[in-house]
Amino acid sequence: MAEQKKGSPESADKTGNASQEPVVDTGSKGFLRWVEVMGNKLPHPFWIFVWITILIVVLSAVTAYFGVSAVHPDDGSLVEAENLISGEGLRRFVEEVVTNFAHFAPFGLVLVMLMGVSIAERSGLLAVAMRTVAFSVPKKIVLPVIFIIGACGNIGSDAGIVIVPPIAALIFTQMGLHPIAGLVAGYAGATAGFTANFFIAGTDVLLAGISTEITSHMPGGVEVSPTANWYFMIASTFLLAFGGAFIARRYTIPRCQKFELLGNFDHEVTDGKLTPLEKKGLIRAGVSLLIYSILIVVLVVPSWGPLRDPVTGGLVPSPFLRGLIPILFFFFAIPGYFYGKATGSIKQPNDILKQMEHGMKELSGYIVLMLIVAQFINLFSWSNLDTILAITGADFLQSTGLTGPVLFIFFMILVAFLNIFLGSGSAKWAIFAPIFIPMLAQLNYSPAFVQLMYRIGDSITNCITPLYVYFPLLLGWIHKYNKNIGIGTIVSLLIPYAVILFIMWVVLLFVWYVLNLPIGVGEFIYLS
Repeated sequence: MAEQKKGSPESADKTGNASQEPVVDTGSKGFLRWVEVMGNKLPHPFWIFVWITILIVVLSAVTAYFGVSAVHPDDGSLVEAENLISGEGLRRFVEEVVTNFAHFAPFGLVLVMLMGVSIAERSGLLAVAMRTVAFSVPKKIVLPVIFIIGACGNIGSDAGIVIVPPIAALIFTQMGLHPIAGLVAGYAGATAGFTANFFIAGTDVLLAGISTEITSHMPGGVEVSPTANWYFMIASTFLLAFGGAFIARRYTIPRCQKFELLGNFDHEVTDGKLTPLEKKGLIRAGVSLLIYSILIVVLVVPSWGPLRDPVTGGLVPSPFLRGLIPILFFFFAIPGYFYGKATGSIKQPNDILKQMEHGMKELSGYIVLMLIVAQFINLFSWSNLDTILAITGADFLQSTGLTGPVLFIFFMILVAFLNIFLGSGSAKWAIFAPIFIPMLAQLNYSPAFVQLMYRIGDSITNCITPLYVYFPLLLGWIHKYNKNIGIGTIVSLLIPYAVILFIMWVVLLFVWYVLNLPIGVGEFIYLS
């Protein structure tokens, strides 16, 4: 889950369907073929950051030589470019490489949360919980519920993407609809709506950590908490649910009726019925979660609660928000343990360790990537190029008038376009955050709001890119019904979700912007 948004090829392999190799051409033409070819030519994000970091070092020397500077709008001080190709720069780099990596803000947050989620996922609790909800709701609202489960299911790594589409296909079949329509709808819900959720997920933790790493170098050192976008994401889940249901009824279901059924779908989930062990496990997990939730409420809600601010008694900020990661760790680990004990997936204490270790193994690629990302962010800050670029960029935007909604749209479209080629959500944010957070802070926009706009653009094109690691999984599922359906046809079924849901999301953002509503716990659109 490490990088919750984009699963690694290795994690895809555990399904037995996805390949570790990039998607090859299987009949797409025109723009789609161009996307495949260009995307496959991109190197691993690690090497992209290596070259960007080298570029920053070289630029620091060039800009320092020419005396590039900017006047800081807060105190009128002169910010000058620092030459990193110098004795001082070399000494600082050598002395702080390990520190930069070890103290990188997202690192510990992601490690701790993933361990808890891994227990719930590997015990089988997350899969059974999503399956139960999907098969229990009335038929009239089953489509919105599928999209809600798809979005919220990604709280457990990429579980939503792996589990929801085949479940949706089975539900569609029971409703007399084409199963391929269910696969497409379930996949769209779990990918295009990835960043929407009712709960605090790994994506919130990961992106907030990177944002905080950037803001720590800014005046005031504003912390971006995992709850910074929570209110908006809750509303987004409802919007995506009913918007996705509309698209499924209007476009997906009618088009899929033309497809012949040429095979049988043999996914391990055969129906929505729970076995006696699964029922027993869910009951025990539910009781344990209820007890834990009551305990947290007792510690937070009363004015004397020890998890409230000890001085002001407030909730924002408070130990509760600062300690949200360990709280979420137990939120997943405790019910996961009781479910596993009841069903037999956890037989002895060491099984818990194995489940946590499994999550750490999936983090290996993320850990390697963060080594260079941490260096890039700190070198960018040492050079002062981030501050100079932010000040000059903000001045340019003000001179052109692109400081409001038009700027927002261009920013989100840019992120959505790059998402087609560069799948790693945290890698892109590590590139954008050092530039756009300080830049838009000069225009009084909060880091949490900049992060929110990024998340919209970074989610919406997941479903249409053939380069997404789980696209081969969808292709394999669909081919079990009809092997004649190619990538172009599948992407054409998914494009309405990307386009229409993006428009709806932008409208929702502007409603929030006009009304100046809080976007998360203690977070607003403006800094002041």
